Order: sequence, then structure tokens, then C-alpha cells
Amino acid sequence: MALIARTVLLSLTVVWLLVAVHAKPATPSASPTATSLSTGQASSALSRVAVPGSSNPVAQAINALLSDAATLAGVLASAGSWVTFALIKLFTPELAYSYGKSPPVYPSPPGTGDDGGWQQAYIEAKALVARMTNVEKANITFGVTATQGCSGFTGSVPRLGFPGICLNDAESGVRTGQLVSGYPAQLHVGASWNRKLASDRAVAIGKEFKKKGINVILGPVAGPLGRVAKGGRNWEGFTNDPYLAGALVEPTVAGIQQSVIACVKHFIGNEQESNRNPFLQGFVPGFANESVSSNIDDRTLHEAYLWPFYDALKAEAGSVMCSYNKINGSYGCANSKTVNGLLKTELGFEGFVVSDWYAQHTGIASNNAGLDMVMPSSQFLNPDSLSGAVANGSVSASRLDDMATRILAAWFRFARIEAPGQDRYKTVDARDPADEQARFQSAVEGHVLVKNTGVLPLNRPSVLNLFGYDAVGGSNTSGLDPTLYGFGQSNTRTYTDGRPFTGLQALLLFASVLPVGTAGPEVALQGTMITGGGSGAITPAFSYAPYDGFVQQAARDGTTLFTDFTSQNPAVRSPNDPCIIFVNAASSEAYDRTTLADVYTDTLITNVANKCRNSMVVMHNAGIRLVDRWIDHPNVTAVIYGHLPGQDSGLAITEIMYGRQSPSGRLPYTVGKTETAYGSLLNPSFPDAKDPLYSQSTFSEGLYIDYKSFIQRGVSPRFAFGYGLTYSNFTYSSLSISKVAGANTDVLPADRTAPNIPAPQGGLASLYENIATVTITVANTGSSAAAEVAQLYLGIPNSGLPKVLRGFEKQLIQPGQSAQFSFPLRRRDLSIWDVSQQQWVLQAGSYNVQVGKSVNEIVLTGSLVL
Repeated sequence: MALIARTVLLSLTVVWLLVAVHAKPATPSASPTATSLSTGQASSALSRVAVPGSSNPVAQAINALLSDAATLAGVLASAGSWVTFALIKLFTPELAYSYGKSPPVYPSPPGTGDDGGWQQAYIEAKALVARMTNVEKANITFGVTATQGCSGFTGSVPRLGFPGICLNDAESGVRTGQLVSGYPAQLHVGASWNRKLASDRAVAIGKEFKKKGINVILGPVAGPLGRVAKGGRNWEGFTNDPYLAGALVEPTVAGIQQSVIACVKHFIGNEQESNRNPFLQGFVPGFANESVSSNIDDRTLHEAYLWPFYDALKAEAGSVMCSYNKINGSYGCANSKTVNGLLKTELGFEGFVVSDWYAQHTGIASNNAGLDMVMPSSQFLNPDSLSGAVANGSVSASRLDDMATRILAAWFRFARIEAPGQDRYKTVDARDPADEQARFQSAVEGHVLVKNTGVLPLNRPSVLNLFGYDAVGGSNTSGLDPTLYGFGQSNTRTYTDGRPFTGLQALLLFASVLPVGTAGPEVALQGTMITGGGSGAITPAFSYAPYDGFVQQAARDGTTLFTDFTSQNPAVRSPNDPCIIFVNAASSEAYDRTTLADVYTDTLITNVANKCRNSMVVMHNAGIRLVDRWIDHPNVTAVIYGHLPGQDSGLAITEIMYGRQSPSGRLPYTVGKTETAYGSLLNPSFPDAKDPLYSQSTFSEGLYIDYKSFIQRGVSPRFAFGYGLTYSNFTYSSLSISKVAGANTDVLPADRTAPNIPAPQGGLASLYENIATVTITVANTGSSAAAEVAQLYLGIPNSGLPKVLRGFEKQLIQPGQSAQFSFPLRRRDLSIWDVSQQQWVLQAGSYNVQVGKSVNEIVLTGSLVL
């Protein structure tokens, strides 16, 4: 393999040099071209890594690149800097500073099955492993070419009745499946601030995956946490706050695993898409850029990025996906500190660790570092060579047994499907009418009303003007561009300046072929946006666009609809008739966003507002969307962050705007007034003069991300974290703070173990014991029934953080009624991670208790003394 890699590397270097010398100069109207010799040589070299017949996006990108000589030549010719990088990599050893920052933790702790519900599954798994040969054990740890219509499929052991495991995207529905539903994205659920809704949604999604023969859902997402405001995959997570993320990921995992295995991702520090993986996903080892390294200190890692994984594992997650990026200089899927140390020891993980697709960058070293399954295949090992490594002692026999046992234990416990694979169930309708309410309600509650001058709710208007490219359904077909359809981007086929965006471009972005900083369109101009882009997208059988919902409502009310969904400067029939402008903000896996507020859309909104005295704006946003170019326009009367509501989008928005339900969502992130408000956390980290190949992303801000950063720097947001309006008013009173009788308040956990002894899954049991309880009374003083989200923030002594979210509750309250809200505080909620003692430590002193309607609207305060 090493000889092949060197041959490919040398061939590509020659190609790059030839292209640099012989390529014709590029012009604005023509793609760069190269000699046929250069293209042929490149195709010959790259053909070594082609994956015939694969449905994986990375493999598709490679195959597409090989089959399109002009595109290949253009990519090569436009990559002059890669020539320099190739020469550096050939003749200069890797700089020492890019390694050694992540400490080694060996050996990989074996799963025991001692924890709760794992016991019987481990008994069965160990019995089956004992009957396997080493090659058979190894076989189930690899992906195979015949994926059975799944995103990935493991090897099988037919003689012992193990059929293999189907893994499939993604966290909001069966991607590219037929007769399936499309649920709201996790960001939308995050905006609902509703634990029960997260559970109901997850139960329904899990059932559909099982009906399609899928063993493992590649989700939910616990990272990225939204550190970078322009992060391309922020929409796949729940929120930018670790506590809220953990509170929602726990019921999501539990709900999914009523039917199949949840694979929690991406472990860990996967906070940007730029340079997430080496050139061509690392298929040509040692060539061009390496993955970005997320350099994170120990306390920040625990109190921010590891926090939601605690909750996911406490919910007994059966699988965890290691990430593309490096952590402190070591690749996520070969990082013994994070996988062996944090995941399998500190968090006592009993399930299996699977690589992100093509995220394995070494062979047996990754197995010894804790990787149990590689997807979708391995360029470094195969079942024979892995079993050979066991024979020669490079990998211990116990490690191979543990890899196979962990995989089979999760299979026995959560997803023993006798005949897995989507191809078998194409005509099976996975949808259940009983789950329609959960899907619809999760769509409703993720909408956040941030401005309302009294124009909402609507009341049978005689005339309504509907504008904006996001109002209509657009395309829901693979016929126009199968790749964009599969990535949830059928309506994202052009940039705002008119340039086309194609499936091939998307594939090249996925394969890390295009230059760093290249991005897809800022908005979905061809129709409404119900999902973000990439492997986390949904492809439902059908969906309701906003226009569909308003047509239904207009038919009931006798309302006349005037529409223009294409013009940036539409005509307004009368300035006194209400206008609704539907827009969006797109984001996708494989690249980070270029802006938080595109000029095209802001111009459209301003043009309408200049003509219409009652202009309401609905935004479907896959992440933070700024509004300051028009939010204070006197004619902008209402604004709704619609996020990514899934297939029931049009039904949900009319439910809210016509007042059948009051909006109840709250922002799960902070909206700044300008991009500069985010400071150093606006953009991802790129290679620079110091680190041209081994780009470094140093998390020097520590715990100060999102609202914590705004507070620390004294920056006033446009809309604060946790903010959102309803159609009613609420008062808070009767703050009560009490310690739980008999609770252990020793500063160190009583059940703490030695650093090398695995804890129970999810961490020490004492971390989840309640130490104190805060209660308040909330009264609905308005005239409409509405749900209120009360939020508890703590100022923890010695933490340096004046406010951290440590509790929330959501209740529907009728007019004139009141309800008691309760916030239990666990040991972990009240602790700081002590880097010297390597423990969660309670702080002696006074905790500042703050309860309010958002992080910046605190209503009640008190103190808790420990």
C-alpha cells in the first residue's frame, strides 16, 4: 500500500507540475484547460482510488472527477498552490509541532457489559465472537462495497447467521429513501426548547429507519456546537449551548433506540468544514493540506464540547462516530486520548466507535487508539491484513475481540434485523399516520417570533401579498440533478449572481478537491428550504411549501392572494395590504458559509418594505441570520426565524401566523447586529503562512462562545440567546431555592475512580444526582394561550462565567392561569472540571441564581450557597 501511495503521489506531483507549465491561462468565460497528456496522467493516477458503483458522496466525487476530463483539468490548472504543497510534502518532513500535543492513552479499554441494559447483549455477543475466526471478526469491522442501498454496510458472517449492519443518514429522516418522512432539523428542535418533543420526534424517526431495514441512524449530532458562526454544519446540531444540546440529545438517543442504534456524532471538536479532511479525503496520503487541528484545552473540552456527549451516553447510545478533524494534533479516529481516554474510560462507553466516512488516516494505529469500525471501507487494511496484524502481535487478540464484541452487543441490544439493507424495502411505506402529530408539532414549535408590532396573528385578511423565492416548493425530484437532490439541495442550483451550482461542484467540495474557502450558494433561490445540505439532509416523499399552506387558508377565508416569487423588486398592488416575504439562508456540509446576511435577499426585503406598510418577513435559516440592514425599517412589522421545519413547513407557518397556536420557539443561538459582533469566532481557521499544510484552529477563547462571548466582550446582540415572543404576556414570581435533603455536597464525587478505570456509561453516577432545586411561578397575564420557556442561568463561583444555562422548562399556560416551573440542579451542573484533579468539582461558595426569559432578560435572582 505504501508503494502504491508513493506512486500515486509522484504521479500527481508530475501532473501538477505539467499543468502548471502547460495549462492555458484561464479567462472569465472559459474553464482552465490542460494538455491531454496531463489529464490522462491524472486520470491514471486517480483511478487507483476510484470506487466503482459506490453511492457514497466522496467516492462519487472521485468517479465524477475521473469521468470528466475537462473538469479534472480545470481543477488541476486552478490549483497552483498545490504544486508548492506537493513539493513541500515530498521533500520536507512534517513539522514536529503538528504532533505530540494529544497525550497517548493505551491500551484501549475493553467493553465489559457490566452497565445496566448491556449485560445480556454482551453475553450474546461474546458467545458469538467466540465461534468466529479472526478473519470473520475482522470482517464485521469493515465496510463492504455492496452497501445494499445504505450509506455503509458491514461485512457479514453467514455461517453464524450474522447478516451485517446497515448504517444510513441521517438525524432527521431516511435520506434518499422512498416512502419516508422528512422531520425538522435538529436546529429547529433546538429552537423548540422542548424535551418531550425531541423524544416524540426521535421515536417516530427510529421507527421509519427500522422499517427500511436500517440498523444504525447516523445521528443525532452532538457536535458541531456552533463555535464558528459561519460553520457549515451548525444546522445539524441543536444549539450553540452545551447544556441545551445535552438536554435535547439525551431524549433523542433514547427515542431512536426504541427501534435502532443511535450513532452520536461527531466526536469531537468538529467545528468547521473548511479543511475538515485532507485533499481527496486523504486517498492520496501525505499530499497537499492535512485536516485542521482543533486545539482545545482540557477544561474547555469537558465543559463545552464533551458536555452533550455525556448526556448522549447516559442515554445508552450504542455507537459514536469519530470526526474528520484532528484534536490537538492527532486525527479524531486515531486519537487515543479522546477515544480511549475520554470516551471509553471517563465516559465508560460500551458501544462501538465508527469512523466518519473516509476519516481513517492510518491502519492498526487507529484500531489500537479505539476505532472499532471503519466506514465505508479502508484504504489501509482489510480483514486478512487485520487478522494478520493480530497474528504478528501488532494488534492484540483481545482488541480484535473487543471490536467485534462492541459491534455485536449494540446489534443484539438495539437493532437485530435479520435481513438489513434499504434495497430490500424500497416499496415499504415507512410512514405511520400515528406519528404525523409529532412531526407537525415539532415543525410548529421551532419557529421563533422576534418582532411583532401587533400585526400577528392574521385574522381573515381580504387581501394578502406573498413575495420571495422561498414561498414555493420548487423541485422535489432527482431528475434535474440527482446529486443535489440527494444532498437536499434541489432548490440550490444557482448563486445569487446567476452562476450555476451543480452536483459535480457539490461532490468536489465533499471530496475536498476544490480550494479552501470555496462554498456553495448563500440561498436556495429555486424554492423553499426545509433542510440544510449534505449527508444530514432529508428527501421526503412530499412537502408543504409556505405557499401551499396559505392557499389552503385563503380558500377557507376567501382571501385574495397576489404573488410574485421571482422578482427582487416586486410590484405591490396597494401599500396598505399586508405583505409576507419568504426568504432563506442556506448552509451545507463540506463548506462553511460566506456570509450571515446576503445582499440579494436583504435588497428584496427592503424593496418590498419601501412599498408596503405592513411587511412581514419569514426566514428559513440553516444557522444564524443577521437582519440589521432592514430590521428597524418602519414598515417591517413582524419577523419570524423559521429555521428548517421539514416537510410540514407550509402547514406549520400558517398554524402560527393565523394564531391557531402561539409561537413558542426561542433562539438557540445569539443574533449579532453585524458580522464583526462575533469577533474571532465569525470565520473558520484557514491555512496560513506559518501553517500552510497543517492548519491550526486554536480554541483560545476557551468557554466563551456564543452568548458567553458576547457577555465577556460587552457586545450587545440584536437578539439574545433564548429570546422569542409569543402572543401573550407572562410574569415570574415566587423564586425558591432549596438543597435536596441528604444530597452529598462534598466537593469531589464520592464514586470517583482512578483515571484508568472505566466509569459507568455516561460517567460517574453521582454526576447525575440532584443537589438542589429551583422553582418559580409563571402566570399568563395576556389573553391568549401560549407556552412559556423559563430559563435558569447560574454564576458558578470560580468559573469566570457570569451566566451559564443550567435549566429550562416549557409549559403551555391558559390565559389567567399560572404554573410552577422546576429546575433540578445535578452535581455536574454545579461543578467545574478541575484539570489538576481530573474530576468534576463542586465549588464552595455562593452561586448566583438567575431566572429569566432569555440570557439578557433576567427577571428573578437569588443565591445558592454550598
